[in-house]
Amino acid sequence: MMMLLLLLYRFMEPLTSKIPMMVIEGNHEIETQIGGMNFSSYQARFAVPAQESRSNSSFYYSFNAGGVHFIMLGAYVNYNQTGAQYAWLKEDLIKVDRVETPWVVASWHPPWYNSYSSHYQEFECMRQEMEGLLYHYRVDIVFSGHVHAYERMNRVYNYTLDSCGPVYITVGDGGNIEQIDVDHADDSGKCPSQDDNIPEIGGVCHINFSSGPAKGKFCWDQQPEWSAFRESSFGHGILEVINSTYALWTWHRNQDAYKESSRGDQIYIVRQPELCMPNLEKTYSNNESSNSNSLFKASLAGLMVNFMLPQLF
Repeated sequence: MMMLLLLLYRFMEPLTSKIPMMVIEGNHEIETQIGGMNFSSYQARFAVPAQESRSNSSFYYSFNAGGVHFIMLGAYVNYNQTGAQYAWLKEDLIKVDRVETPWVVASWHPPWYNSYSSHYQEFECMRQEMEGLLYHYRVDIVFSGHVHAYERMNRVYNYTLDSCGPVYITVGDGGNIEQIDVDHADDSGKCPSQDDNIPEIGGVCHINFSSGPAKGKFCWDQQPEWSAFRESSFGHGILEVINSTYALWTWHRNQDAYKESSRGDQIYIVRQPELCMPNLEKTYSNNESSNSNSLFKASLAGLMVNFMLPQLF
């Protein structure tokens, strides 16, 4: 595994030496080395703005890019509400200036919302600990990997469609030697048992749904209503933030990358602060919104965030 990682780093170096890249740890970084140390390669090779974002760990941090506040969370360290990461996250969210950075985008490795059999409900414990905080502070978009396929959710909170919930996107299909995930948990005979999908770190909180179309069941009988689009293809996505209200998300299949008009999935993600953030009404008053939009558009000239989350192992 270590040799494969070194080859990957060398393969990426021509790109990453010229283009800024932010990373977060995943399950393949849990390599136990001498002295029982974990994440040694991750911590030695990647520089992240932990100290600048007042985090005491490189496993979770935040940064601004244009009009977006990015939050990177660690799923393989303590995420409980009594822990340091949760306390840092709450403080970070409180301090977000939604005039300067109206968009808040979060990312961590394993998805909370996932309708594939692979990794189904694997990090349900993390969702139960942290989802309420992200919802309360109106995080707009969440990106994850881990599942070797593509899936975009409708806005959702606690497995219920919610116009103020984040748009969750799994784009773990950048490429890997483990092949693509093709089975859905709602396919006949493909629902995993509750003894499957045990996380490397953290507890197990698998649940049966208590309401809705899957009430009383561990798996749905059809594609869940919160799952908007899913496809088992290798691909990559680009997020284009247009202004303080609109962002364009486009997912491309890798095999279609050279066809200019080809796209696998595309959607405008629209913020509704007047509905979901009434306490910030002053921020979005007509005059102030107009001024901030002008500044926002200028600061975002040419900003494109490429979320290619490689899954090479």
